[in-house]
Amino acid sequence: MPAIDNDKCEFCEVHRTHPDKVKMACLHKIDNATSQELAEVFKVLGDQTRIKILSLLAAEEELCVCDIAEALEMGQSAISHQLRVLRTARLVKFRKDGKEALYSLDDHHVLTLMGQGLEHVQEK
Repeated sequence: MPAIDNDKCEFCEVHRTHPDKVKMACLHKIDNATSQELAEVFKVLGDQTRIKILSLLAAEEELCVCDIAEALEMGQSAISHQLRVLRTARLVKFRKDGKEALYSLDDHHVLTLMGQGLEHVQEK
């Protein structure tokens, strides 16, 4: 018996659907608007600097742009740009304290996203 080449097994060799499974799967199908919005969130998360910013904010309740820039050894303008992207995606929020803008994670869902992602990449 020849060895199976898993790279060639990505398609069914028989075209046959399973109506019950298709029906059940369709009950969980995400609509176009929601799938687009979720894809945008994952695009934002697809940047190493933004992930590092989120990891800092996960460890601290609030950080100002200066603190984030110092921790990541980057310029404040670059950090401000990345924070604007994260804020637009509703992943971070800020509040003003005098002349300082203090950033924090938008809500507990961001922690969950980060935690699940880390768990996935760290599993062996």
